[in-house]
Amino acid sequence: MSKNISFYDIKIKSLQGKLVDFSVFKGKNVLFVNVASKCGFTPQYKELQELNNTYNDLVVIGIPCNQFGAQEPGTSEEINEFCEINYGVTFLITEKVDVKGENQHPLYKWLTSKELNGKKSSTVKWNFQKYLVDKNGIFVDYWYSLTKPTSKKIIKHFL
Repeated sequence: MSKNISFYDIKIKSLQGKLVDFSVFKGKNVLFVNVASKCGFTPQYKELQELNNTYNDLVVIGIPCNQFGAQEPGTSEEINEFCEINYGVTFLITEKVDVKGENQHPLYKWLTSKELNGKKSSTVKWNFQKYLVDKNGIFVDYWYSLTKPTSKKIIKHFL
């Protein structure tokens, strides 16, 4: 992956298999969260939906991942149904990807590499780790799973 790659050049598929073009989010903050249906942090879906409903300049994107305790074993259909029925999720959920390791998705390569995002390197430690990209496609920061989506640490960036 080139050092000069922009956040807006990265592509990922939605849970329904449609290509998502991040350039449509120019002018909006984007909060990426690696999600899982069978995790102790899964109730954060409710707060993520709350954030998505509250801030017009914010897009929440859930990225299913099965790399932590095999807590996202479901198919795309099962994940979609779980999110809608249990948490009323309407924000974008992508295809299931690897967020670390040799098959790490290009989005997470960018989010976790200072060389690519220009700001900070990190490792995804568990489900529901959050990464924020600002309205101009600039990496802002990341927060571990224990930080609630509605934490002041996060929402201060939308106020």
